[in-house]
This record gives sequence, C-alpha cells and structure tokens, in this order.
Amino acid sequence: MVELTDILYEKADGIAKITINRPNVLNAFRAETIEELIWAIRDAWDDNRIGVVTLTGSGEKAFCVGGDQSKKGEEGGYDYSGGLGGGIGLEVENLHQTIRNIPKPVIASVNGYAIGGGHVLHVICDLTIAADTAKFGQAGPTVGSYDAGFGSAYLARIVGEKKAREIWYLCEKYSAEESKEMGLVNKVVPADKLEEATEEWAKKILDKSPTAIKMLKYSFNADSANIHGIQQLAMGSLAMFYNTPESEEGKNAFLEKREAEFNKFRK
Repeated sequence: MVELTDILYEKADGIAKITINRPNVLNAFRAETIEELIWAIRDAWDDNRIGVVTLTGSGEKAFCVGGDQSKKGEEGGYDYSGGLGGGIGLEVENLHQTIRNIPKPVIASVNGYAIGGGHVLHVICDLTIAADTAKFGQAGPTVGSYDAGFGSAYLARIVGEKKAREIWYLCEKYSAEESKEMGLVNKVVPADKLEEATEEWAKKILDKSPTAIKMLKYSFNADSANIHGIQQLAMGSLAMFYNTPESEEGKNAFLEKREAEFNKFRK
C-alpha cells in the first residue's frame, strides 16, 4: 500500500471505490493525483476479490475539472519530477489506458462538474451515473489545451461527430439530463441518491459471470483500439503546444480570471 495524498481508496464487498480528494481545487488533478489513480486501478486489477471499480470526486461540487492549471510549468507541461508523461509531465495517457484495459467495469459516479480532463475521464469509463446537479463539458480550447485522442475521437463514437465537435469547439456546459439525452450519461439520479445508485449497479454487475464481463469489455474496446495510436500522437503534439505563447496565454488568463486573448495568434 502506497501513501495516498490526493485520492481516497477503499475496497469492500467486491467493489473498489476511488475518490479524487482535492475538493479545494474542484478535484483538479496534478501529477501525484494521476500516479495514485493509476496505482489504485492496478491494485483493483490485481485483486481477484474485486469485480467493479467506481470513480468519483470528493465533496458536492465537482467530479473532476481536469488538470490543475496552477501546476502547469513555465516550460510547458506540468511541474513534476517523475515520468515524462508523453512530454506534458502527467501520465494521462497511461491513466486512460489503465481504465480501458482493466478487465473489470469502471463506473464514473459524477457528483458535480466533469469538465476538461475530468470530462475525458468519465467518457473513458465503462458507465456513467450522474447526480441531477452534475455539469459536463470541455474547457481545453479556452485554456490553451486539448485532448485529440480518446477525449475527442472516442467521444465522437458516443455522441456522434456533430455533437462532439460542438462540445469541443464551443466549450459549453451541459446538464446531466442533456448529457443523458446525447448518450453521454447512462443514468441520472438525485444527488443524495448517487452513491446508492452507483453501488446498486456495481452489485448487479458483481452478480454476473466475471469472465463474460471481461471478454465483453475486451470486445467493446477492440473496435476503438486504434485511437490509442492517435492518443500517442496527440500527447506528443500537446507537449510541443504547451511550449508556445498561445498555450501560455490560455493558462495565464485562467489563473488571472480574465478572458484569453487568442485573436492575436490568428495572424
């Protein structure tokens, strides 16, 4: 067991519950958060007593709002002394692959804002149950960032090309019910019933054949496996983009709570 600072992790009755525990920044992730999420999912993977993983955020405001912009370094990428993370200082690509590859369903239990990289996390999960107070949407282009891999290509498979482009190009927020209508969310429940509903679905899955569930997940993943190659290209390009004044403007505008001035980069 590693020492966890950014997440809460508990296992009981066949369910591994992972909670991003940085409510003071709306559960935005930093490098340590990503490392701990990967560790917890791999621990659940190796534990034969576990059949389902659930992922949620601490508090009532947010599931996750993506990368912590205050940790984005001066040289592009994020301040981190560990792995390269595709050049951006975060092992996001590794996390996405771990969620997809674990042979057990991962249920996103969305309790609030699922924005930016947090939105991508729930998209990649096998199922999403949302509180009726949850909000979904992208923010990358508003802060000089993007996910041109699973966050866009796989999203398009779920909601369709036109809607996926709308989500990324306009960066608007969508209610839980709107997200359910577009196929982005499986079930919407009252906020105070979210944990109960998530546990209910997890228990229903636990009653099924684990081998059948595993092979079904492999089958579902196979059709979109090519996106992994796109994801690698996307992370490589993102690492280069983070070193540009354009991306820096997005980060600075966010931290300074002002509108970004992107028009000057159209010249």
